[in-house]
Amino acid sequence: MATRVELVAAISCRYVLGGRAEKARMLDEFVALTGFHRKHAMRLLRGEREPAKGGPRPGRRVYGDDVRAALVVVWEASDRICASDYTPVANTDRSDGRHGHGDMNSETRRQL
Repeated sequence: MATRVELVAAISCRYVLGGRAEKARMLDEFVALTGFHRKHAMRLLRGEREPAKGGPRPGRRVYGDDVRAALVVVWEASDRICASDYTPVANTDRSDGRHGHGDMNSETRRQL
């Protein structure tokens, strides 16, 4: 099966020029192939906007790998509690390395 972007490019020209019955048939086939909702499929085939590109969004990462690793250790040690329960615990400054996990620099400790 071709990618969704290729399907939009192949079908959109015929969709715009087609009659009502032909558009309905093409839309049914397109929805069945891609899994899109009908309204989204109609907008794509009319060319109102480009289909979304996959992949990570730029600029989303706030913390580095060392901060993430430290958070995972604390999360696992606390039996994977949710963020609303973890926040009061995280705000207490008990991360002084008593249990062998305190080997982090001051910037990582500040971000935690």
